[in-house]
Amino acid sequence: MKSTEFNSESDNNWALILGGSSGLGLATAMKLAKHGMHIAIIHRNARNQMKEIDLSFKKIAETGIQFVSYNIDATNAEKRSDVLKDLCEKEIKVKVLVHSIAKGNLKPMLANENPTLANDDFALTINAMAISLYDWVKQLYVSNLFHDESSVLSFTSEGSQRAWSNYAAVSAAKASLEAITRSIALEFAPKGIRANCIQAGVTDTISLRMIPGSEKLIEHTKIRNPFKRLTQPEDVANAAYLLCKKEASWINGSIIKVNGGEHIN
Repeated sequence: MKSTEFNSESDNNWALILGGSSGLGLATAMKLAKHGMHIAIIHRNARNQMKEIDLSFKKIAETGIQFVSYNIDATNAEKRSDVLKDLCEKEIKVKVLVHSIAKGNLKPMLANENPTLANDDFALTINAMAISLYDWVKQLYVSNLFHDESSVLSFTSEGSQRAWSNYAAVSAAKASLEAITRSIALEFAPKGIRANCIQAGVTDTISLRMIPGSEKLIEHTKIRNPFKRLTQPEDVANAAYLLCKKEASWINGSIIKVNGGEHIN
């Protein structure tokens, strides 16, 4: 039976997922769709990746909600404007904006032969993984696409406070993302928009596997975590779902750890 928790026949509640073709973004899209939220996904993938992605998108649509997707670079201002224009034409209202963009540089600061981090690497990573959140929030607001009461969710990691090899640019981006989320929570609250960060535990995603030494990080996490397992994308999606509910309307400007207690050990 189709769930109508987030949408009755007269509602027009949509979740806009930035980076929703895999990992935390895709799991969140699926979770919200199962509870009746209409879904719009922004993703950037090559043609040879689309067969598997289309299967995931089909599963979302089969929940009975309305679904649209845009294969574009979410950090490109011109492409963003095109999407916003299309959302306006479709008379979509965004109840939830989820930021799950993973587009960062994993170069080391020092290396004997391999390329090392440069200023441009930091700039690209911080723009994609942090500043783009503000760009989307601001333009959605200016375009009158937010619902009267909306929620903004962004995904951060423990790397925003801890140093990991090869993670400096992403670490800086995650710290910036948390700061921007807090400022959105403060300045957009009078407009009915609240914002929170979910700090996910170590999760076995495509993004994690790209980090040099990720195997050791996974092994260490399984020992460190009180439940002796990694965080799953569905664990994070469950928390995102809870934060979208009316009962969570007084949670604003928070960094919420979803890691099974990983941070206490």
